[in-house]
Amino acid sequence: MFLGILTLFVALCISVIAAYYSIVGLTAIFAAAFLPIVLMGSVLEVGKLLATVWLHQNWKRAPGAIKYYLTSAVIILMFITSMGIFGYLSKAHIDQGTGTTELYLKVERIDNSISSERKIIERAEKQIGMLDSALDKYIELGAITKGLGKREEQEEERNLLNTTVSNAQLRIDDLLDEKTEFNLQIKNFEAEVGPLKYISALFYGEDALDYIDRSVRYVILILVFVFDPLAVLLLIAANMSFNEYNAMVKRRKNKKKTKGDITTTVQQQGELRKVTREQNGVEINYYE
Repeated sequence: MFLGILTLFVALCISVIAAYYSIVGLTAIFAAAFLPIVLMGSVLEVGKLLATVWLHQNWKRAPGAIKYYLTSAVIILMFITSMGIFGYLSKAHIDQGTGTTELYLKVERIDNSISSERKIIERAEKQIGMLDSALDKYIELGAITKGLGKREEQEEERNLLNTTVSNAQLRIDDLLDEKTEFNLQIKNFEAEVGPLKYISALFYGEDALDYIDRSVRYVILILVFVFDPLAVLLLIAANMSFNEYNAMVKRRKNKKKTKGDITTTVQQQGELRKVTREQNGVEINYYE
């Protein structure tokens, strides 16, 4: 009896949790009808459990139309519950990864900004190189004094180019610091999904991170497959345990009742006594 009560308790717990996940998942799919979905899901979940118990107890004497319709309804409701659970868990995974997706985009934008700043540095250094080449020609021609004068004329332009290079380098340093912070947050997320990463690595090897979402879907499908069906089957198992217990109690009562119906008659015949025992029309005689 204890096992039957424990089985029923576990079945109801699983069923309630499955119903909660399913209803929340369905409200995410039909967000515009939150309250109707909650009411509908709750009533259908209770109806599914009652239909399961009723079918198990009345399977042999139930009309075929009712029996097969209720069976189909229970299977369809199990599918709907599983669909809601899938939606709930999928939404939870998407919400978990939303911030990380934004981080990846930010890192990508930082990389683009760093590339732009490096191009600015390259252009500035190229212009400085062209100015140096012009001075080298004066030196080659022996016009050193004229070259020094030209150098003074280039001073303002050189300072501007050097300032451009320095500012670009400072911006690159700031961007690298920001990128490091974002990468640290991404690493923390990857640590959270570490188990999924290893599961994904079993099938996809080094490309495991690229297939995290697919691995999550497989894990969710496994959970869905054992969630609501397990609750329904445990409910049937609990009902079977209660039926067996009730049958055993009934047998014990019948046994006691039968034992109480035995009648004993004693007749003295000389030195012997004739004892007659009768039960359910069966009579036994013996002498003492």
